Amino acid sequence: MVLAAHDPPPLVFDAARLSGLSDIPQQFIWPADESPTPDSAEELAVPLIDLSGDAAEVVRQVRRACDLHGFFQVVGHGIDAALTAEAHRCMDAFFTLPLPDKQRAQRRQGDSCGYASSFTGRFASKLPWKETLSFRYTDDDDGDKSKDVVASYFVDKLGEGYRHHGEVYGRYCSEMSRLSLELMEVLGESLGVGRRHFRRFFQGNDSIMRLNYYPPCQRPYDTLGTGPHCDPTSLTILHQDDVGGLQVFDAATLAWRSVRPRPGAFVVNIGDTFMALSNGRYRSCLHRAVVNSRVARRSLAFFLCPEMDKVVRPPKELVDDANPRAYPDFTWRTLLDFTMRHYRSDMRTLEAFSNWLSTRSNGGQHLLEKK
Repeated sequence: MVLAAHDPPPLVFDAARLSGLSDIPQQFIWPADESPTPDSAEELAVPLIDLSGDAAEVVRQVRRACDLHGFFQVVGHGIDAALTAEAHRCMDAFFTLPLPDKQRAQRRQGDSCGYASSFTGRFASKLPWKETLSFRYTDDDDGDKSKDVVASYFVDKLGEGYRHHGEVYGRYCSEMSRLSLELMEVLGESLGVGRRHFRRFFQGNDSIMRLNYYPPCQRPYDTLGTGPHCDPTSLTILHQDDVGGLQVFDAATLAWRSVRPRPGAFVVNIGDTFMALSNGRYRSCLHRAVVNSRVARRSLAFFLCPEMDKVVRPPKELVDDANPRAYPDFTWRTLLDFTMRHYRSDMRTLEAFSNWLSTRSNGGQHLLEKK
């Protein structure tokens, strides 16, 4: 539940201390019906799409994947493997620091960026067993300036010794933005609105980069690294290490299934904002992350987002009498604020957000505190 003013001080998640404990704090214990089980390790058949292949075939494969469950993996993306490896190395260097050093980049209440240890400042129960470091990347016409902003963030928060980390993540974000825009061309083609529509919409994107670190846990079947949710953002491009832990809810079998890491591949999934842009044609998919008792797991997540105040509205080609508007107009700033201050993202975020917008427009109060 969201913390209230009268709650006691939040628990401090110190991975170096808690990873070896068999008696983990109660706040990390998830209900039995939400906890992972050994059978969820069965693999989900996620298509592996070669973006360098035949363009028409790529569009067909992406359309089929999005119609099915909104998840696919891509190769042939042009991302330098050495850059990805260095991004992982820098992530290791940060998350293995003593807790006070990491807390120099502490995330502020209501903000989407900074260091968070298990989101203990936001929630009081069903805490995720993880640490994150999030920061913004704004794409503009001057790519070097965009990368410099990321480098400056690391220097400002952690000191000059972390300029290299910032430069690495600046380059990485630039490549993720490029790949995102290319994927938007494919998605536009697959929806019948042309290759340019969504690319233009996300040109100058104001996106979020997140480094995820899931420490070992001695009770991996009682907790979760990330709880079940759909991403409120537009498109997620994820690079997993070889440990594995990403799971998707398969609506066909009503069971959780694992997404196996593949060398050189990135996992791509649809988020709520793009679901709204597609007028519900492509749906965001419920997923989570599990942990294990042996080794830490790491992942790099780039969340494509539009400019903060750009109006999210589907193109006219996707709206007609048979397919009326599924969601009201909104800005990314408003949805982001909703998920940061009023609602813990789950599988019903966009529905709850739409209801909240309606309540607010009718003069109601912010009544949707997520429990």
